[in-house]
Amino acid sequence: MNKKLTFTQEQVTKILEEIAKEKDGYNKVLKYSLEALMRAERELHNSKNNDVSNGYRWRSVFGKGKQLKLEVPRSRYDNFYPFLLSVIKDQDQEARVLAFSLYGSGLTTGQVGEIFKQVYGRAYSESQISRMFCFARDEVKAWLERPLESYYPIVYLDATFITTRRVDNVSKEAYFTILGVRADRTREVLAIVSFPQESAVAWASVFAELKARGVKRIDLVISDGLRSIEDAVAHHFQGVNHQLCVVHLQRNVIKMVKKKDKPEVIEDLKDVFRTNDSSDTPEKGWIRWLEFIKKYEPKYPGFRRMKTHRYRLYFTYLKYDYRIRSMIYTTNWIERLNRDYKRTTRMRGALPNVEATLLLLGYVAMNKKIYQRKVPKLNYEKSFQWEQ
Repeated sequence: MNKKLTFTQEQVTKILEEIAKEKDGYNKVLKYSLEALMRAERELHNSKNNDVSNGYRWRSVFGKGKQLKLEVPRSRYDNFYPFLLSVIKDQDQEARVLAFSLYGSGLTTGQVGEIFKQVYGRAYSESQISRMFCFARDEVKAWLERPLESYYPIVYLDATFITTRRVDNVSKEAYFTILGVRADRTREVLAIVSFPQESAVAWASVFAELKARGVKRIDLVISDGLRSIEDAVAHHFQGVNHQLCVVHLQRNVIKMVKKKDKPEVIEDLKDVFRTNDSSDTPEKGWIRWLEFIKKYEPKYPGFRRMKTHRYRLYFTYLKYDYRIRSMIYTTNWIERLNRDYKRTTRMRGALPNVEATLLLLGYVAMNKKIYQRKVPKLNYEKSFQWEQ
């Protein structure tokens, strides 16, 4: 005949103290206590719901310096869920968030595993750490596919190059960020895309996707000298103005000249691309550019190809209020984000695939807190419809 043993509170405390003194005693007490609480809860559940016990299942929980395996009671009708499981679930989620936060800050999966070994007393393989990122993959994917606002006064596009593996090939691959300025003068990353070969068709699909996510109007697009980009933008957003990045152009020009000529060329470029002259116009800027080309093309014949109509797009910024021109004649706002990308990816060598790269870049972009601040002075330009 089975009899239940009865102990006083003092006796129970003494027993637990003795167990705690043993090797790994703290974790034993933790394991026994959690399992006892769940079994007691199951008894109450059975009596209230006319249910019966039906064995156990395993669940992991972090203890002191190691991971514990708990016997979680089950009921026959499978509707018993111990309250403690919600606590354990939160703990698991916290561990996954911590793992990806470390990974997203620049550590490799191997380094994250080493930190987890020190904290939790258990070795984690790179594949185990990678599996912990599933929640982050879903979260970043949902963020990159989220609905967008209907109106963005300004949109910036720029690329960063990251070493990426595709099947059996490893190469520097371009990842393009599309950054939008909202009507309230805050900013957000609208998309991060990569395609093996840049083309008009590829860019058309990107802007078609933005429209599908809710964007109806863009007033100004600022990009580097991407091939066919202005045609793709104009096709999907009629009437948009396009500014090509002046800084990219200046870098390319300076690369073409001899070292002894660089100081003079740099000074001349500063005069061509003025930003603080309220009386300046795109036509005046274009005339200065042609004079610059005329001055240097005898020595550098390659400059002649820079007189085509497309180069007028480098002077679109002069249509706008002179007090915001320094903010719209370059893609510098994205270049700052690109530096954050590089800090996160530089320790990893080649990333295993495009999906892993987009996961990291998306994580960095969605946590860019500075974008939540309103950009001052933009509302000087009255052609944009700013919120009051």
